[in-house]
Amino acid sequence: MAVTIREVASAAGVSVSTVSRAFTAPGQVQAKTRQRILDAAAGLGYSPNPAARSLRGGSTGTLGLIVPDITNPFFPPIVKAMQARARRLDYTVLVADSDEREQDELDTITAFSQRVDGLILWASTLAEDRLRELAARMPVVIVNRHVPGIPEVRISLSAGMSQAVEHLGAYGHRRCAYINASRPELNRSRPIRESFEAMGLSLVELGPYEPRFETGVHAATLAASHGATAVVAHNDLVALGVLHQLAGLGVSVPGDVSVVGIDDTLLASVSTPSLTTIRIDPEEVAGRAGDLLIETINSRTNGSRTAGHRTTGDGTPYVEIGSRLIPRASTGPAPASAPPAAGPDGK
Repeated sequence: MAVTIREVASAAGVSVSTVSRAFTAPGQVQAKTRQRILDAAAGLGYSPNPAARSLRGGSTGTLGLIVPDITNPFFPPIVKAMQARARRLDYTVLVADSDEREQDELDTITAFSQRVDGLILWASTLAEDRLRELAARMPVVIVNRHVPGIPEVRISLSAGMSQAVEHLGAYGHRRCAYINASRPELNRSRPIRESFEAMGLSLVELGPYEPRFETGVHAATLAASHGATAVVAHNDLVALGVLHQLAGLGVSVPGDVSVVGIDDTLLASVSTPSLTTIRIDPEEVAGRAGDLLIETINSRTNGSRTAGHRTTGDGTPYVEIGSRLIPRASTGPAPASAPPAAGPDGK
């Protein structure tokens, strides 16, 4: 016999209406209570009826996720974690890749618009006015980009980057390079420069380029020509390109040059040498982004307010995900013959 909602309510020690809200309007239920309900439902094998929910509210029970590049090893764990999170809340996830192209992203949004209850856009390529128009039509959450008035998941590199700079400084590195593969509106390079300046280390910035393996291959030679003894790459994929090119040039890592990535993908731990990197937890990002989108959907349909989040000056909710350094074999002491630190202009 199928488990009933009353049995879930009894097991969780709450009312039937609270169980119903936990599945249909999770933003109206306290996080601890909602988790207790979800655990009770999972233990009993209870699953709400998605067809009934759709008839009641006209929802699709589906979330859309558009990422820049699904071949980047950072994104598959994000997708998997988001699917798991959505499944627990009785949603499915549609995923697409924009390939960092505005028109591709627009086409995908058009295709998704009638099939999903809301969208998560990762580092969207769209202009701010288009994003605001989209957010006026349907629930939207943006990850890794700030647009006033749109709910946002911020990924902060501050802690991880500070740890990375301290790590390099302790190893005696004074002349460093950063391979910038970020679009200007994402503004990743400024906090990185500030971290190096705070430690008194010189930094030459290369780019901006596209965030691909080939970028690391190209930029590695330039970094070496600047006399950098340490390279920080935009992400692990770029950093792996740096490792590949330096090996081809006969440059020892970390004997001659240390390399740091960002993301902590699976490839970082199995590369040769294993890659020192700044970790961003994919499960935390996926869970927080999924929860924020569902709460945004419920605030539209039920008039509820998103709860438990920080808000900007205009009341827009956002969550912030931190980072931390994972030291591995690609970083080590600066070579004894390393040049002195450069001036502010990198010379």
